[in-house]
Amino acid sequence: MKNLVVAQSGGPTAVINATLVGVIEYAMKSSKVDRILGAKNGIEGILEENFVDLKSIFFKAEERERLSLTPSSYLGSCRRKMKENEESMIKRIIEVLRKNEIGYFVYIGGNDSMDTVYQLSNYCKQHNITDIQVVGAPKTIDNDLVHTDHCPGFGSAAKYVATTFAELERDCSVYQTKAVTIVEVMGRNTGWLTGAAALARLGDGNGPDLIYLCEKSFSLTSFLEDVKEKLREKNAVLIAVSEGIQDEDGHYISETIQNGQVDEFGHSYISGVSNILAEEVRKQIGCKVRAIELSLMQRCSGHLVSKTDLIESKMLGEKACECVLECQNGMMASVIRKKEEPYEVMYTAVPVEEVANYEKKVPEHFIHQNGHDVTEAMIQYLFPLIQGECNIEYENGIPKHSVL
Repeated sequence: MKNLVVAQSGGPTAVINATLVGVIEYAMKSSKVDRILGAKNGIEGILEENFVDLKSIFFKAEERERLSLTPSSYLGSCRRKMKENEESMIKRIIEVLRKNEIGYFVYIGGNDSMDTVYQLSNYCKQHNITDIQVVGAPKTIDNDLVHTDHCPGFGSAAKYVATTFAELERDCSVYQTKAVTIVEVMGRNTGWLTGAAALARLGDGNGPDLIYLCEKSFSLTSFLEDVKEKLREKNAVLIAVSEGIQDEDGHYISETIQNGQVDEFGHSYISGVSNILAEEVRKQIGCKVRAIELSLMQRCSGHLVSKTDLIESKMLGEKACECVLECQNGMMASVIRKKEEPYEVMYTAVPVEEVANYEKKVPEHFIHQNGHDVTEAMIQYLFPLIQGECNIEYENGIPKHSVL
């Protein structure tokens, strides 16, 4: 038997630990696996041989259940991107895996993590390394990974966004004063999560009045005209805007306040667009205006987790573990939507080289032709992903979590 290691990387989600549980439980049933290790802080934990024994920690079913409902990354995360063909780093990883008798590696993460899976697995293929298998398990609230119908974590984030907009509408609608509320939603280059704000309309209200996705170029002039038109119709205007909206030249609207700063991956920092737009409304229109940035809350709100998302995240963890134990090196677990009504999916795997460094944008037919709303087709796509509630365990009035 060989040992298995699993790690988490990138931005956390409300259900990334459910994927971890899926890996653990599948590996526990297998006669191919001896120890089940967790690498702390993603690939850095492997490089530093910083492991924990997951099999002993989560031997009891109730402990695994609690872990499933614990938001954020139990094992910690990292934002370390492997440079293309970074052979010294790959050799070090292989050295550590062999030293610890690890033959199976499952990496849970988003686009950059899948690039790491691709580089490691491809190196193994090129150098005829057969004693180590590397497989990816997807996650990202951005929902931008290709070759999977949707991504674990997105459904729960969408449920949070839709619920928040429904609640904000109730708050904003109580006054007769003309006012605009601009809510900034995560999404660097894709507007999936911003579009989910429209799901608030499935409740008792009207949801957001204007929705701006980053798939469409943003015009400040048109935006101000849209706002003025809505203010003529009603007192309170509620707006959803993607943090990554860009002008027609491809420049992030938020870049005016970020001064070209970039993160560890070379990505521009892009938060703050709601404040920029609020200031323009204040100057050009003169009404009361408020900017709200949902920020981390939309990705770590375990109290609003979607049961559908939780179940699927765990199943994708199981699928990833199945692939790695069957020596399907260089694959990523994936979900396919089989039926819309009743909603039904199946779990499969795709070559990670077809996923890494690609982005799935919101398709044209999901975006309203007016440029500031979504279509019924997007609502139908989103609807099943936010269904179901989970029984959260509370202690002293606060959700109880698994903490390493």
